[in-house]
Amino acid sequence: MKSITMKSRFARTNLPQKKFVTGLWIIMLLIGVVSMPGCKKPDNPTEAKSPGLQLVLEGLVSPLTLSESPDKTKRLFVVDQIGKIWIIGADGTRMAEPFIDVASKMVTLSTGYDERGLLGFAFHPQYNTNGKFYIFYSAPPRSGGPAPGVNWNNLVRVSEFKVSASNPNKADINSEKVILEVNHPQSNHNGGTIAFGADGYLYISIGDGGGANDTPVGHVPDWYLVNAGGNGQDVYANLLGNILRIDINGGTPYRIPSDNPFVKGPGLPEIYAYGFRNPYRFSFDMGGTHELYAGDAGQVLWEEIDIVKKGGNYGWNVKEGTHCFNTDTPSVVRKSCPLYDTAGNPLLDPIIELTNAATPGGGLATTIVGGNVYRGKEIANFAGRYIFGIYGQAGGVPNGKLFIANRREGSLWTYDPILLKNYPDNLGAYLKGFGQDLDGEIYIMVSSVQGPTGANGKIYKIAMVGKI
Repeated sequence: MKSITMKSRFARTNLPQKKFVTGLWIIMLLIGVVSMPGCKKPDNPTEAKSPGLQLVLEGLVSPLTLSESPDKTKRLFVVDQIGKIWIIGADGTRMAEPFIDVASKMVTLSTGYDERGLLGFAFHPQYNTNGKFYIFYSAPPRSGGPAPGVNWNNLVRVSEFKVSASNPNKADINSEKVILEVNHPQSNHNGGTIAFGADGYLYISIGDGGGANDTPVGHVPDWYLVNAGGNGQDVYANLLGNILRIDINGGTPYRIPSDNPFVKGPGLPEIYAYGFRNPYRFSFDMGGTHELYAGDAGQVLWEEIDIVKKGGNYGWNVKEGTHCFNTDTPSVVRKSCPLYDTAGNPLLDPIIELTNAATPGGGLATTIVGGNVYRGKEIANFAGRYIFGIYGQAGGVPNGKLFIANRREGSLWTYDPILLKNYPDNLGAYLKGFGQDLDGEIYIMVSSVQGPTGANGKIYKIAMVGKI
């Protein structure tokens, strides 16, 4: 068959040649066959940006959190569990010497796994003018102990330091002023977050003292006699199992805020909220009403995230998550438990709960890690949403995971895994903590090993990333 030329085809269809060619050219332009001078060809969909992890720093031991210096220098201060705080300069480079090293002031850490160490850091709100900052670390124990023949394991210490007068990248190690000390009976459940609220007060999380099932060693009797022990439910004997609030701008070494729930008794006046097992990481929302979010580690069945209110009782060890806890058989939910404590305060439910990996039949997390509300600009669909994670899943494998919550009023929130472009299944590491810069962007701290050893620690920024 004889081929039909373009010219003869135009003739047969009676279409004006000029219009046809123009239309064809436009179609070719749209599909990317040709391009106009100065016009960018549309991105290949496989190269489109999406949330992922952007490496910020590696070669740390066991990073736990970070904060941005409130002085417009864009420096990030990173807490390494072994006792050091490092500075990442505005150019993204770690400085050669640590900002501070308090390892000599701490207990000796176990390299295989340890919940002690340098755990928290906070700049004073007026750091620009007074150079003050605060750290939370595990000091050697005092003499004596929680029971005859049993010694304290460590001493929880919150101290104030000042930056060097001659070098903004070095702390004055000799400026330490001890703010608060609490005897700690066992090596785990230390809590460890410190942060200033919008009210200017310093908030401190301290775990319930350690051990499983609230062993009597280091745990005092409480009002709920059905379950043994319970520092979380006691507000009289010690500061364990609580979130505290103090005013470090007055008093010696601090003052009690006039509206703290127990300022007039009967509990200890430093207590802001109670009923926690191990509120390891908490944070304030940078926006909105500055809500306080705390991740509280469960034991066998349930992990939880709480929005913490003044005077709130968050249930441990009467409850684990929204369920009744049973010290006799922790893998079995107790059939019933009180809704209120003996002071008439309700036992408050979490906003988020998820199953522990030790749950019979399998669960999700070895422990929960509290995160931050995203207030950055880089990831539009994360705006105003709470991001948290899990340390790892079952089996002792470095496979932490990130989640994003969906707020629901009056009931438990739902949550979804964050499908990171370059880590779609899991982080390939243990998740040890979160940080947030002054722009509201969120960072994660990870390590490929559980303990504070080696140089396996890394920091990533949750960011929009291109093709990997």
